[in-house]
Amino acid sequence: MTKQQIALETMPPQYTDWLIELKQRIHTAQQRASLRVNQELVLLYWQIGQDILTRQAQQGWGAKVIERLAHDLRTAFPKMKGFSPRNLKYMRTFAEAWPDLEFVQQAVAQLPWGHNLVLLDKFNNTEMRTWYAQKTIENNWSRNVLVMQIESGLLERQGAAVTNFEATLPKPNSDLARESIKDPYRFDFLDLTDEAQEREIEHALVQHVTQFLLELGAGFAFVGRQVLLQVGEEEFFIDLLFYHLKLRCYVVIELKAGKFKPEHLGQLGFYMTAVDKQVKAEPDNATIGLLLCKSKDKVVAEYALGDKTQPMGIAEYKLVESLPENLKTNLPSIEQIERELQGDKA
Repeated sequence: MTKQQIALETMPPQYTDWLIELKQRIHTAQQRASLRVNQELVLLYWQIGQDILTRQAQQGWGAKVIERLAHDLRTAFPKMKGFSPRNLKYMRTFAEAWPDLEFVQQAVAQLPWGHNLVLLDKFNNTEMRTWYAQKTIENNWSRNVLVMQIESGLLERQGAAVTNFEATLPKPNSDLARESIKDPYRFDFLDLTDEAQEREIEHALVQHVTQFLLELGAGFAFVGRQVLLQVGEEEFFIDLLFYHLKLRCYVVIELKAGKFKPEHLGQLGFYMTAVDKQVKAEPDNATIGLLLCKSKDKVVAEYALGDKTQPMGIAEYKLVESLPENLKTNLPSIEQIERELQGDKA
């Protein structure tokens, strides 16, 4: 029977559904196998690093031992990468940074080796390294995304917005909502200047919705831009509407190109009420509002939220990087620097 005959032959009922299920099983099995291989490799590197640390401490071996070890291991395993002197030194640093084998097995070994090298290069602080490792696992970040999140100061921005969530939302939703809101939001990917107007920013965010969702963080799903609400005989339009999958609620985002003013919250609250009455389904939680403005006075923002019973947050956004344009174009990229450093392949 030819391939064409097989393709044209009538299949039994439910065959297509079964095939889709089998493909998913195979894909899942491949992912698990790949993850298992990675875990074994990272654990091997940790064990080698521990051996180097122990022998150097107990027997006083110097740096030359690493050079000789690299030569001998590459001779014994010519097809296996990762035994360069540079990578062996990373293994030692890796074991020194994570002395707890149980934690390595449960968490760090889930990250590819390249991700672990980023964490080793970027931080001397164990707490920061651990936080970014856990966020990477939680959000399945690629190596480039991890670098971007570190360089944008995600840890410092996470949960830094002025909100009233503690007073208006039940726990643990209040904690999750607070951690879901940053300050400031970085929109460097828009290639807009500080003079950009609200509609221009809004349009650019929708055009770059993938990067925007990445900046918003895990859980946000895009619903629409300029979402129409009919209230009475009048029409109103929400700048941006999202749904948060973990909080199980809609999130109304309003953009203001200028400095925060208390009256902005009145408009935001009106939109939130309309969404609760017209869009929200019975199982959904109360709508959350996020006002993004170019700047704000923190004390004014706190006062403005003081008497609000709806869950709201106020955060700033940054459109351009702090470096001047002429410096940005002349400086090497992260990828270029990494290629230079990897002249001796790991």
